[in-house]
Amino acid sequence: MAATEADAEPTKVLEFGLGDGTYCLDIGVIDEIVDAGELTRIPNSPEHVEGVMDLRGRTTTIVDPKTLFAIEEDGPRERIVVFDDDEIDEGGTVGWMVDEVFQVRDVAPEDVDRGTTVEDEGVRGIVKSDDRFVVWVSPDVDGVDIGDVTDSSPDDVSGESAEA
Repeated sequence: MAATEADAEPTKVLEFGLGDGTYCLDIGVIDEIVDAGELTRIPNSPEHVEGVMDLRGRTTTIVDPKTLFAIEEDGPRERIVVFDDDEIDEGGTVGWMVDEVFQVRDVAPEDVDRGTTVEDEGVRGIVKSDDRFVVWVSPDVDGVDIGDVTDSSPDDVSGESAEA
């Protein structure tokens, strides 16, 4: 007999804030959560890369998920969610700069609406909660190498094409 969605085990997720919204990630892809510290900017890096920081001897690329998901609201940017290198295939340690971290909770499969997010890159579904909705995102946003700190565009640093 096939297991039904109601029989499936709940998934533990980390809820966090980006702007005015609440989002979550499967905690299985998260290594740790740290306070936002000083970042070193990388010249000519893609727009979504905030910079890098030394995290216990590891150079960690810090990404702004607001850029990846087109979120325009500002926030305090207080925490960094660092992904597990073994779970995320980005070729290095990567973290997301988030406004705040709320809680870890269980999400049952029947509480996730995947139908409304079929076309949204990096969105796994909408988690229905008592009085709110939480957007369940994935660190693997299609078409974006979140750990790439170099701009892969053929233009030079002045923004002018090499073909003049």
